[in-house]
Amino acid sequence: MRILALETSAKAASVALLTDGRLTGEFFQNSGETHSRTVMKLAEDLLQSCGLTPASLDFVAWANGPGSFTGVRIGAAAAKGLCWGREIPGLPVSTLEAMAWNLVDLEGVLCCCMDARRNQVYNALFRAEAGRIVRLREDRALSLDELAEDLRGFDEPIRVTGDGAVLTWTALRKRVDRLLLVSEHLRQQRAAGVALAGWRAALRGKAEFPALSAPNYLRLSQAERERLAKQSETEHTESTVK
Repeated sequence: MRILALETSAKAASVALLTDGRLTGEFFQNSGETHSRTVMKLAEDLLQSCGLTPASLDFVAWANGPGSFTGVRIGAAAAKGLCWGREIPGLPVSTLEAMAWNLVDLEGVLCCCMDARRNQVYNALFRAEAGRIVRLREDRALSLDELAEDLRGFDEPIRVTGDGAVLTWTALRKRVDRLLLVSEHLRQQRAAGVALAGWRAALRGKAEFPALSAPNYLRLSQAERERLAKQSETEHTESTVK
């Protein structure tokens, strides 16, 4: 089983190739270039360096959110294009779960975080044990105060990872005991974690037709919030006039 995985949910972009559960290759770039310019080139170069073509793939996996609205859209669009072009199934996976798979050998509680702005984070909690990842909390958007309250319920070390890890650790380290910041090279979102999460999903028969997959943003974009607020204001004005 060959899975090509794409990760574009944050500032870095990466692609990985998994063959029967073994990491065959991974390309990672955190240069500040837009994902629309890098991710497909990375995928093409990775396949070529491994002596493969898109026709060699069984699945395409991608980080389906939460994360950067633009980044998630680019990754999903690229993955769906590969799926449709070769008529192969897709494996959209949680960005937060993919982070946890990068730390599967660090047994204990994993606090996966992405900066959601406005003093909030996208977050999920997992437990790594015996080479498995067990979900403890569903993907959610919540304030740092709410996260601190939840984490106080764990009487064991908690490892914080993801592009929101430094923000979370800095804000909560004096409020939550045994909060540990994962090293920088491990806390970056990586396509290898997406591939591992996708592989587990494929084994469970969770592949999807790409057209049925919608990104999981967890909340509305700023543009959508502003549009709804303006619409609500207009409706209120009209009702007052009447």
